[in-house]
Amino acid sequence: MDIKISPSILASDYANLQSELEKCEKAGADLIHIDVMDGHFVPNISIGIPVVEALKKICKVPFDVHLMISDPLKYAEAFANAGADIICFHIESDSDPVKTVDKILALGKKAAVAIKPDTDIDGIIPLLNKLSMVLVMTVEPGFGGQSFMESTMPKIEKLRKIAEHIDIEVDGGINAETVKIASRAGANVFVAGSAVFKSDDPCKTVGILKENAANEKEKTLL
Repeated sequence: MDIKISPSILASDYANLQSELEKCEKAGADLIHIDVMDGHFVPNISIGIPVVEALKKICKVPFDVHLMISDPLKYAEAFANAGADIICFHIESDSDPVKTVDKILALGKKAAVAIKPDTDIDGIIPLLNKLSMVLVMTVEPGFGGQSFMESTMPKIEKLRKIAEHIDIEVDGGINAETVKIASRAGANVFVAGSAVFKSDDPCKTVGILKENAANEKEKTLL
């Protein structure tokens, strides 16, 4: 699977989102990670549909929209219409997972499912043949800037063994060192917020993340 970097705008300067997205494009970001929080499923509130719609008009990089909300089935169509390219929802949400995946696919979008650090992958196994990606949270969802939880790596290893065909994304505490650990376990899509947006040189940072992840992947193939 190709190595992909998905900068999370949760760590960006919200007063200058257009220039922040331009940095990502120039840096060679493969996706833009957009965290949507409802203050109910997670104890925080972030951006919503109007912001996604506005940003889509100024950015050509595909949008990786992570719905940390209680009822993703209800809002899937609105986010699809707003410009989401990948719609990721939590298996722990209130929505029926099969209906939610089918809804996303019917809207012509890629479907992804996220799991919290303490959630086992067993619940998503029946969905794997319909998914483009699984997001394994490496922090508790809801807030940026948390420390990477290496204890989640066995889930990634297990998932990669049974699902070679899909992207495995990690989100939380990803930097130049932890990207190596996650890549070694089998992840290939890396959400990086603070590492990119707090960097003095985002282009260089994205390059380092890709290089470090790719080098670890090569080691596992030897």
